[in-house]
Amino acid sequence: MAVAGIIERTIAIPEKVTAEQDGTVLKARGPKGELSRNFAHPRIKVVIGEGEVTVRCELPATRDKDMVGTFAAHVNNMFIGVTEGFTYRLKVVFSHFPMKVSVKGDKVQVDNFMGGQAPRFAKIAEGCTVKVNGADVTVEGIDVEACGQTAANIERAASRRGFDVRVFQDGIYIVEKSHRVRT
Repeated sequence: MAVAGIIERTIAIPEKVTAEQDGTVLKARGPKGELSRNFAHPRIKVVIGEGEVTVRCELPATRDKDMVGTFAAHVNNMFIGVTEGFTYRLKVVFSHFPMKVSVKGDKVQVDNFMGGQAPRFAKIAEGCTVKVNGADVTVEGIDVEACGQTAANIERAASRRGFDVRVFQDGIYIVEKSHRVRT
């Protein structure tokens, strides 16, 4: 909402969540865990009030308005993460050479991709858990960025450049995300 050269967004703090602020670092603690994020910006202030977090900028330029919305979305994602968590579901698809996907420590290993002998690896971001059940791969965690990056790493580990994906559909693909954009 913009009033006389001020733009601000307000995000309600859910009942099960406690929010703390230490300088520019905002911490959210809920039933699923704890997240913290640094919201350092020279013109934008993030302030905790009574049951809400306010992201505010005075005399904003266009980029400042964009950053207010971005910061508000990050705060909202933190609250959703510590209460509900995030889940990405991926599907293993192959036509001739059966792929084998397994979790090895902090990496996902893809064996026999397109008949290749060298295994391919995808890094699992900190705070995420990956479960493989046959042709289904599930990535879960409380940080949406870490879960999304892990799912993208897995998808990219099983991709081949120079092939038409409409014809050569072998790979691992994101088929479902547990979250939707909420306003």
